[in-house]
This record gives sequence, structure tokens and C-alpha cells, in this order.
Amino acid sequence: MGISHSLESKLRIPAIAAPLFLASGPDLVVETCRAGMVGTFPALNQRSTEGFEGWLHDIEERLAALPNAAPFGVNLIVHKTNTRLAQDLEMVVKHRVPVVITSLGAVRDVVDAVHSYGGLVFHDIISRRHAEKAGEAGVDGLIAVCAGAGGHAGNLNPFALIHEVKSVFSGTVILSGSLSTGRDIAAARMMGADLAYLGTRFLATKEALVEQAYQEMILKARAADIIYTPNISGVNANFMRESITAAGLDPDNLPAHGKLDMGSEAKVWKTIWSAGQGVGAISEVLSVADLCDQLADGYRKAMKSASQDPFCAPPSTLRINAISA
Repeated sequence: MGISHSLESKLRIPAIAAPLFLASGPDLVVETCRAGMVGTFPALNQRSTEGFEGWLHDIEERLAALPNAAPFGVNLIVHKTNTRLAQDLEMVVKHRVPVVITSLGAVRDVVDAVHSYGGLVFHDIISRRHAEKAGEAGVDGLIAVCAGAGGHAGNLNPFALIHEVKSVFSGTVILSGSLSTGRDIAAARMMGADLAYLGTRFLATKEALVEQAYQEMILKARAADIIYTPNISGVNANFMRESITAAGLDPDNLPAHGKLDMGSEAKVWKTIWSAGQGVGAISEVLSVADLCDQLADGYRKAMKSASQDPFCAPPSTLRINAISA
């Protein structure tokens, strides 16, 4: 199936800027779409459904003046503790949001509601079983959230998860987990993913709604500074060790956390900062426009380099070259 033509034809780079909890807002979304990538944000980044609709109006008006912009998307948390789901979904349908990313639950009614106006649904998964269940719910794409991804993440190697997902699902496959550069996007494509999914890299942009201290911590951090634990929010996620310590907790002896409750998530994530293992590839804070230019350039160079790899030549040519040498 691959990427739907309506989406693919509008992309400059085969990638999505992931919805960043408490960090993605209209500026980040619009500038990402302007630059040719799908820009997204979590509905819960606004404290009310009314505020959420206000952001939708803002984004729609600004993108209407940019006919060549990529489409935008919204993340909906499909979990029993998200008491706003029904109201937020109503706004999504009312505004005909082009791309909807669902997390923590694949529900046929949500998928059908988005499909009613022609929208696409991409769903976060961390295992083959999740992929199968999401496929049964009728989603258009799966986001394989692999080991090292920022936020809620799985622990499977991307090579393993991509192969298993593609064996049971024929729709769009999106790869998430430590992707930070244009070369990483090219690698995702070569692994069989239709799109790459970048989150942490967009935290270090001028449009991200985060404190300067958060960005400075990302610039200093390395993969070894990321801790994968369920003891912050009740679901396994990646956080920066330094932020856990700054919150007065011992990163190596975290108290057990109860079940996930979306009603209290914002309070937790505001003081303990998430990031993925790809932090080591991030060395500067850029505007979204400059970052996307950098990603596009890196992607093109990586794909060109791959096409010129001598091992892409027919086997007979390789043998001749070897003899000549």
C-alpha cells in the first residue's frame, strides 16, 4: 500500500515531526508543514477542547495561505483515563484534520470517524501483537516505536520490529526511534519504512514550547543519559537522567508508579523531561525551517551515496572489478 498519494505528493521529505507532549504548538506545526514535512501536535497540549479547537483554527488559517505546505496532524490519546477523547474527536471530525495519530489504544470507532471525511489514521505500536490489533481496527498506518524513542516507547530493535510489522500489515509503515538526521531518514526508507518519525530532534528547535534549560540539557546529553522506565508515568518511557535528579529523585532507585492516568501526565512531564537516545546527534538549536533544510539535504546526499555504492552493481560487475584489482 505504501504512502497514500494525497500525502506523498505534498511531502518534500518522507518524514513526520512527532507530536511532542507539552512542546508542539501551532508555530512548530505550521513551520514544519511549510518546510515539507508533516507537522503534528497532541490535542492534550491545550488544556481544554475549546483551546484545542482554537489551535485548529489558527493552524488551518495559516496553512490556507501556504498552498504547497504538507498536511498537519493531531495526536489523540485513546485511553480510558483521557476524559476528553470524545469531545476532541468531535473537533477533529469537524475540522477534517488530515492526519490523526492515535496512541494507547486502537479503536474502530475512532478510525471510522476519521475515515468518514477521508482522513488518515496512523497508530503507535511497540509489538507485532499491537500491529495486528491496530490492523484489525482499520488504521491506515503503523508507527513502529522502537527502542530508544523519546516519550512512551518500546524496547525492540527496529530491524526486528519493522520486519514483523510488514509481515502482518500492508499499509503505511513509519519508523520511530533515535532518528535525528537526513541520513537517518534515508536509513529508515532502506529498512522498508515509508516514512520516518522524528521527535526529540524537534525539541531542539526555536519553535518548540520548552524551556531553554530543557534544550540545553538535550544538547549536553548522550544516549547513556537516557533512562527507560515505567516509574515516571506508569508506562515505559525514556527520560533524561539529569532531569530526574533535578526533580529530587534517584534515577537508579525510582519508586513504583501506579497505572497511567492522563489526568496527571502534564504535571509529571513538566518537571521530568523526556528525550530519546538520539540526543547524541543533536548539537544545536535551529529554527524548524533550517532544521528541515538540513534534513532534506542530508537525506538527498545519503540516498545519492547509496545509489552509487559499488555493491549496488550486478554481481558479475563486482567479480570483474575484483579480478581487475
